[in-house]
Amino acid sequence: MNRYENKTALVTGGGSGIGRSICLRLAEEGAHVLVLDLNLESAAATVQDIQDTGGDATAHACDVADHSGVAKLVNGILATKSVDVLVNNAGIAHIGNLENTSEADLDRLLSVNVKGVYNMLAAVVPAMKKQGGGAILNMASVASSVGIADRFAYSTTKGAVLTMTFSVAKDYVDHGIRCNCVAPGRVHTPFVDKYLEENYPDNRDQMFEKLSKTQPIGRMGSPDEIATLVAYLCSDEAAFVTGSNFPIDGGFVSMNN
Repeated sequence: MNRYENKTALVTGGGSGIGRSICLRLAEEGAHVLVLDLNLESAAATVQDIQDTGGDATAHACDVADHSGVAKLVNGILATKSVDVLVNNAGIAHIGNLENTSEADLDRLLSVNVKGVYNMLAAVVPAMKKQGGGAILNMASVASSVGIADRFAYSTTKGAVLTMTFSVAKDYVDHGIRCNCVAPGRVHTPFVDKYLEENYPDNRDQMFEKLSKTQPIGRMGSPDEIATLVAYLCSDEAAFVTGSNFPIDGGFVSMNN
């Protein structure tokens, strides 16, 4: 498929995990992909993978929590090209209930997961409005809509991502801008492997199996599966879809209520 031929897609957190898979998928379908990541080396590695398969991409170092830095970077990009697709994927996690969440913990998650999304939206939406439309995809979570133990700060921020999605979709529908979000359950990424290695070095495999079985389908998702849904939602095939949240969680939300 070439659903993204002659289109430019900007993806934050594109250096690893779900973000990397999204970048690869959009490039495979013809997009020029702007790979943004806090770690420029990681972004460059994703770009190299894309170019090795004949795709088109460029790497950019970006701290999404830095409002002026985001504005400067995006304005520079917009000086030479339009941004047709924005994927707000960058985010960080925290494990802990209210009492285990310090003010610094909460501020850190809010700065990346909430303000980071705001910063990108503030930089890109006016340009999309001016050019007559675009597609925005925000990375929410199952934690946006159901309670998960020991995820106080994370749930707080992902709940905000969900409602920001609804707000932007409502405010800009008349300008041809669509805004949706996806809500993954547990996905097998390097973050999961690192978490298990650091916290369960002696029974890593058992814990991996336990976490996998929290999804009724019996396994974790793969980054490529998330990327497939994102690629559809940001394409013209989804032109009738906006203001929606799409769980992709192996039945976690619908079968655990």
